[in-house]
Amino acid sequence: METDHHLTWEDLTRYEQHLIKEERSRRTVEQYTAACRGFLRYLGADPRVTKARVLAYRDALRTRYRDSSVNAKLSAVNGLLKFLGWSDCRVKQLRIQRKLFLPAASELTKGEYFRLIEAARRQKKRRLWVIMQCLCATGIRVSELEYFTVEQVRTGLVRVDCKGKIRFVPIPKPLQKLLLNYCKERGITAGKIFVTRSGKSVDRSNIWREMKALCAVAGVAPGKVFPHNLRHLFARTYYHQTKDITRLADLLGHSSIDTTRIYTAGTGREQERTLSRLGLLSEAA
Repeated sequence: METDHHLTWEDLTRYEQHLIKEERSRRTVEQYTAACRGFLRYLGADPRVTKARVLAYRDALRTRYRDSSVNAKLSAVNGLLKFLGWSDCRVKQLRIQRKLFLPAASELTKGEYFRLIEAARRQKKRRLWVIMQCLCATGIRVSELEYFTVEQVRTGLVRVDCKGKIRFVPIPKPLQKLLLNYCKERGITAGKIFVTRSGKSVDRSNIWREMKALCAVAGVAPGKVFPHNLRHLFARTYYHQTKDITRLADLLGHSSIDTTRIYTAGTGREQERTLSRLGLLSEAA
């Protein structure tokens, strides 16, 4: 017989405070609490939590989201259940086979990236022009832009503290020059480089919207244009040049090389060409 537990909004508040005390990143806290609020809304007027209801929630998520998104939400809910001592209600995540290649429709090419850069220049979006190049030339996450300060850029090495892990991101000389020139133009003599007029770090949603606005001018499909795709382009380009996946994992801040492999996946067209070159078919076929 299943044990009934009753979930409340107060439970979610306590869980949020727990995540903060655990020194989870701000984004993780936001994502986990949002996922847990969604679960509580799913329960509706009957806040009882049983394993059967969590399984039903997993099935409901699958009708609306990709498997990877379902697992992200389940991870948050399972964390909440563990925190509350309701581990008997936790469910397994979906098993996802690692993709061998990326769909061409979602891969941003180097040529398309440069068209976006040029579109930003023509539209006089100077800050966006610099940000996109900073993201693509270093492979950082958009949330890590806040660590780019005048002082650190001058050293050529930026200390990034993300998800409790500290790494040092090297700044290529051309990018260092570009960033320092930008600071000089904007009168930024110290502190964070990418800030709003109120002095806050730039918001990822604003960068996303500004990038989307370039699509029509640059002639790039909107489905390819978002900040994280610049990180993927960096990873594929770096791996193509070096074939050093271990060093790439360090640069990206990945704990697992399996995660890095996802970033280095090519398109189906590239895989097809590779298979064709194996010479394992008779010409008569």
